[in-house]
Amino acid sequence: MPQTITPALLQDINTLYQTIFNGAMEGVESSWRKIAIPVPSTSKKNVYPWLATTPGIREWIGERFIHSLEKDAFELVNQKWEETISVDRDDIEDDQAGLYGPAVAILGEDAAQHPDDMVWPLLPGGFTSLCFDGQFFFDTDHPVKDKNGVEQSVSNHMGGAGTAWYLLDTTKTRKPFIYQTRTEAQFDALNNPTDPNVFMQDKFLWGLRMRNTAGYAFWQTAMASKQTLDTANFNAAYAAMLELRGEYGKKLNIKPNLLVVPASLRDAANEVVVSERLANGATNTNRNVVEVHVEGRLAA
Repeated sequence: MPQTITPALLQDINTLYQTIFNGAMEGVESSWRKIAIPVPSTSKKNVYPWLATTPGIREWIGERFIHSLEKDAFELVNQKWEETISVDRDDIEDDQAGLYGPAVAILGEDAAQHPDDMVWPLLPGGFTSLCFDGQFFFDTDHPVKDKNGVEQSVSNHMGGAGTAWYLLDTTKTRKPFIYQTRTEAQFDALNNPTDPNVFMQDKFLWGLRMRNTAGYAFWQTAMASKQTLDTANFNAAYAAMLELRGEYGKKLNIKPNLLVVPASLRDAANEVVVSERLANGATNTNRNVVEVHVEGRLAA
């Protein structure tokens, strides 16, 4: 005999699904914070005038020199996201609501993985996406003023035509990317018997809603290469990052700490910075100089 669908029963099911959703979210290990600055948002978009690198501290002679950051303002507009499942009214009447537990858990996992899904693809996207200075994030001609105020072209792209790999400095406040959150994951329901979806389709609805976005921040903290990942090219990229300077010749003290590769370059990355010895038997002087992060979201 079908069970009677009462407000109390629907509340119990909602509590069960909420518990499953929260537990699934908590069980996901995310990694986006390695490379992105978390930034809260209180409106439709955030403006980032501080992305332009200031020249740094100077000796105070005469009046203060005021750096106008607004001219380089860069904005990120929040996007809205959802994922929704339906539960047949017949299954609730037949005491089968628990069968949908795995589907609810998937919603929770998807919500927890969403920031990673937003942030990590920014790396391959950086070859064709603009950052705050109007150049592609990975480019050979970022405009930077030297110590005399003369604009120079600075590169964070080592060239090549193969599979891309990335060397990052994620140890400071400045990071390569921004993850901007307007609304954290919300788990909501349309589970009133008088709701249109129940009356017209005989289905109860549960779903998640989020508002957020991700974007490019400090190109100076990331170097990309499509050259073969070997010791010589790794050393060249590492050395190039150490030499990077900000506006007016400011030393940025960049020190790479993270090598990010797709799964296809895992063995090469381990040989370059994890193995005790190189293929020719020589001691690997780059052993553990950076952490290796293999990221499946970089696959073409």
